[in-house]
Amino acid sequence: MATTVDVPARDAARTPARPLRARRLGTLLLLLALVGAAALASIAVGTRSIGLGDVWGSLLDSALTTDDAVVVRQLRVPRTALGLMVGLALGLAGALMQGHTRNPLGDPGLLGVTAGASLAVVLAISLLGLTSPAGYVWFAFAGALAGTVLVYAIGSAGRGGATPLTLALAGAALSALMYALVRAILVSDQQTLDSFRFWVVGSLAGRGADVAWQVAPFIAVGVVLALVNAPALNLLGLGEDVARGLGQRIWLARAVGLAAITLLAGAATAACGPIAFVGLVVPHVVRALTGPDHRWLLPGSALLGAALLLAADVIGRIVARPAELQVGIVLALIGAPFFIALVRRRKAAGL
Repeated sequence: MATTVDVPARDAARTPARPLRARRLGTLLLLLALVGAAALASIAVGTRSIGLGDVWGSLLDSALTTDDAVVVRQLRVPRTALGLMVGLALGLAGALMQGHTRNPLGDPGLLGVTAGASLAVVLAISLLGLTSPAGYVWFAFAGALAGTVLVYAIGSAGRGGATPLTLALAGAALSALMYALVRAILVSDQQTLDSFRFWVVGSLAGRGADVAWQVAPFIAVGVVLALVNAPALNLLGLGEDVARGLGQRIWLARAVGLAAITLLAGAATAACGPIAFVGLVVPHVVRALTGPDHRWLLPGSALLGAALLLAADVIGRIVARPAELQVGIVLALIGAPFFIALVRRRKAAGL
């Protein structure tokens, strides 16, 4: 008798999950298609437009030496590949940051990643005379790593250890200090200011394949850590006490998540400079499509982040021809209205 009751009940419980899973899978496939379309546009569109036929010919025939083939293979393909990696990293880092801090307005810069990278780049330019992205990418990554470690050390120094609130407060305080040091150096050194302003605006221009290869291993490791961290994030969303009762080791989940955020956001910032709003906007859009389950939210945020960054880069090339508008500026113009709307909605909800 028990069997006849339990089986239909179990089947009924499973039925609603199937449409939800199909919708989530469809969302990921749609986002993947958007990434492909944005990548093709990034290769084909620029100060000079190249037809898709010529793009395919340039990619498939390595012996082709026309001007279009050189532009496609040596300039646009490395730029597109870097844009894919950076957008993916920032979207994923933003979703992780909001999940770990339970802060809907959280982004990777909250942990001092951007401020640490900025201070390291300024010091590399001022003290060592480095002027190219390939030259100071390692300094930017080291600064991002150092900033995150300091934030975590200060945020976990209290009796309760590292909590979302203490990490946010420590990140805000240290970021303010590091930005103050950056401004002090820039005010006293005009040459450093001239070099730094091209990095700090956030751009894919001028970054070759060497920069992409330098940051690719860090982003790859960060992606793996982020996906491994997804089940733990779902438990942490229930509250630390509940997660601990279900056997989750809180300190390990936090450490893995922070390591992933540092690798992803640090590598992206080192490669292209500070790029705002991707880590803030993307997780909210994907969450509305897939729900709060981080097993779907994280891959969706990675895909939409890559598509958004490439699309913004293409827009920047079109609106200012024959020059171009940096991707960081385009994303600020897109993200600022979304940020204002998000704050107004949260205020209306009483948060």
